[in-house]
Amino acid sequence: VGDDRIVKVTGIKNMGRTNTVLVRGSNQLVLDEAERSLHDALCVVRCLVNKRFLIAGGGAPEIEMSRQLGLWAKTLQGMESYCIRAFAEALEVIPYTLAENAGLNPIAIVTELRNRHANGEINTGINVRKGQIT
Repeated sequence: VGDDRIVKVTGIKNMGRTNTVLVRGSNQLVLDEAERSLHDALCVVRCLVNKRFLIAGGGAPEIEMSRQLGLWAKTLQGMESYCIRAFAEALEVIPYTLAENAGLNPIAIVTELRNRHANGEINTGINVRKGQIT
C-alpha cells in the first residue's frame, strides 16, 4: 500500500465468499466518494446476479423506441401520427447528446444507430470509451 507492493492471488478453487477492498485517498471526502462508488458497483453486480438481465445502454433503448414509435406512427393519421413522430424524434436527443458529449459526430452516430437497429441489431449503442458504436 502506498509505496508497498500489492499481490493479487487468482485461480483459487473454492475461494471463500469474503473479500477485502483497501481504499486510500488524500482526504475523507475522496474516501467517502470511493466508498459510495464501490457500494454502487457492488449493488449493480448483485442485481445482475439475482435478476440475470441487463438493459442495453449507450442510447440503444432510445433509438429502438424511436424506431418502433416511427413505425407505429406510419399506421396512424392526423394529430396522433404527428405527436407520436415528435416523441420518437425527441427520444433521439439522448443518443445525440451522448455522442456529442463523447466528442463524436452526433449526426453520423445517430444515423448509424438507426441503420443498425433497422437491420435487427437492437442492442447496439454508443461505447463512449471506445468512441464507436458497439
